This record gives sequence, C-alpha cells and structure tokens, in this order.
Amino acid sequence: MALFDLPLDQLERYVPAVPEPADFDAFWRTTLEQDAAGPVVLDVRPTDSGLSLVDTWDVTFAGFGGDPVRAWYTRPAQVEAPLPAVVEYLGYGRGRGLPHERLTWAAAGYAHLLMDSRGQGDQYGNGGDTPDPHSGALGGPGPVTRGILSPEDYYYRRLITDAVRAVGALRSLPGVDPARVGAVGNSQGGGLALAVAGLVPDLAALMISAPFLCHLQRAIEITDAAPYGDIVNFLAVHREAEEQVRRTLSYVDGVSFARRAKAPVHLGVGLRDTVCPPSTVFAAYNHYGAAAATAAPADRTVHVYPFNHHEGGEALHTRRQLSWLDGHLRPGQAQPRPGLPRPAGAPAPVPAVARG
Repeated sequence: MALFDLPLDQLERYVPAVPEPADFDAFWRTTLEQDAAGPVVLDVRPTDSGLSLVDTWDVTFAGFGGDPVRAWYTRPAQVEAPLPAVVEYLGYGRGRGLPHERLTWAAAGYAHLLMDSRGQGDQYGNGGDTPDPHSGALGGPGPVTRGILSPEDYYYRRLITDAVRAVGALRSLPGVDPARVGAVGNSQGGGLALAVAGLVPDLAALMISAPFLCHLQRAIEITDAAPYGDIVNFLAVHREAEEQVRRTLSYVDGVSFARRAKAPVHLGVGLRDTVCPPSTVFAAYNHYGAAAATAAPADRTVHVYPFNHHEGGEALHTRRQLSWLDGHLRPGQAQPRPGLPRPAGAPAPVPAVARG
C-alpha cells in the first residue's frame, strides 16, 4: 500500500474537532458504576503452562454486567516481591489463546494479565473462552457492528468496561504493586488501552500501537478495510441509520478518551496503515491529555514507521516499549530485571528513543 493519508508534517499538527456527546462523562460514569459493588476477582486457579521460568494462573473476573471474563495471569517464577504489572488487551477477532503464547512482559520481569475479549476469538490464534451474553441487539454479525444502533447496546460499551475492570482485577492479585500498573495493546487492544487511560485516572503507563476506535467519523470515510469496512457495509444496507451509528460511535471514540488521559503514553504508528489510518491515530495522540487536570504537559512518545502497514514496528517496536516501560515503572532501578541476571560483559540496555 502506498502512502494514502496526510503527509507526516500535517499529521504532526492534526488536531481535528472530534464530535463528543454532552453526556459522555455521565454515560461512562453510570456504566462503570453498574455492578461495581461486588468482588472483581471471581476465581484464580494455577495452570500448568509447561514452562518452568514463569508461573501462570487462570483468572476469572467480573466484567460488564458482572459477566465472568477470563484472563491469564503470568509472572516470573520464584519471584515473591510485588512487581510492576502490565494488563494487555487483544486485537480484533482474537481470544486469549493458550497461556504460553504471550511471554514478553513476564520474561521482562513484569506481572502480566492478558484479558480475553468477550465474544471474540474465532478469527486468529487459538480461540477465546469468554462468551458475550448480551449480543442480541440489532446490528451486524461482527463485534464492531453488534448493537451499533444504540450506545447502551453497543458491543464496545461492554468490552471497554471489561478492560477497565481488568485493571482492578490485576491490582488485587498477589504479587502486584498496584501503584505501578500499565496498559498495553495493539489495534483493537490499543483502542481498549487508550479508553482505559481515559477512564482510570491513576494508570501508571500506556503503550499503544495502531489503536483502533480513534477518530471514527473520519475512519469510516477514508478506509474500506475491516473492521471499519464492516461499519461501511452495514450503512450501505441500513441507509437510514447513519445518524444513529455516528451517535453511537461518538461514545467510544479514542480521541475523547485521549483528551482525558493522564498516564505517560508510548505510541507506534505505520504511515501506510489502511486498517487504522495514521490520521485517526495522530488525532488521538495530538489531543492526548488536553482535558486532564494537570499543569504539566502530557508525557508523550511516538515512533513513526513510514514504510509499514498495520504491523508497524513489530519486534523493534516491542524492544522500544521495553526500554520505555523500564523508565516509567522501574525508574532508577539497576538492570537486569528480577530473576534474569545479565551475563558478564553483556551490553547495557538500549536507551529509549523519542522518535523514528
């Protein structure tokens, strides 16, 4: 795919006026208050992952409507001290899979919670384990169009609520320092992590790449690639539903969450990405922290990959995330990470890079 969106110099200055409903804050406050009185963690069971350097537990926590949501909790083996922690959210169509699939954060010395995505898991990977009992509202078959005619019925109201409650679940698990919890995600996972940053005021760090659900009104106008293309296809059939759909999308737009976020943010974006177009990503990034009640400007870092599509920086970007996260969740701590001694003569970690 050739470059198709705004040039980089315009992206860096792109601060569009994104429609936001007047009751946005009230909508999310009411949503998160529902069913929030009971325990967030419902069950924790040790799991044999077949690995000896990490320990894993099968966690069930209470998500939207009190529904049970599954997750994997993994941490370095034989490390008893409370650790900084990361909650990770998954890409569109993917479930939590098997416990040994995502080991980067535990191998780096963090406690790690991988949240399953309700009603997803049938497109990639090794499946999911969390049904969505509220999927009967009118809308298309895919997650992005389920219940899209109403903000109250919309699928992402439920999934974002799950994502917020996953932070509370992680903070309550043994071996976690609750003051040092970050969120990470790519694509749909990045959109969820961004929403969490806007709804959880004391999140310690945010790492997102190619975030979905940002500047949605523009996204459905400039790309036909799925999942945004599924909304386009829905409106091509339901021709009189555009106003309802646009209203629903305004309640889950990542730009509105970004404006309210306070956590330091690390972002990755590919300039040839038709799945989550770069202008939609920069719209959220350039608005980040604008409405937060703080005198200091937002702590923001972006890495741009001019020749990459939705895959972005892949392993290079992960290495940059690791360096950045160490500086925010383990500032001033000597390397190496817990339980992973550095061999004599090994090079020092790569320093964080601001851009590139």
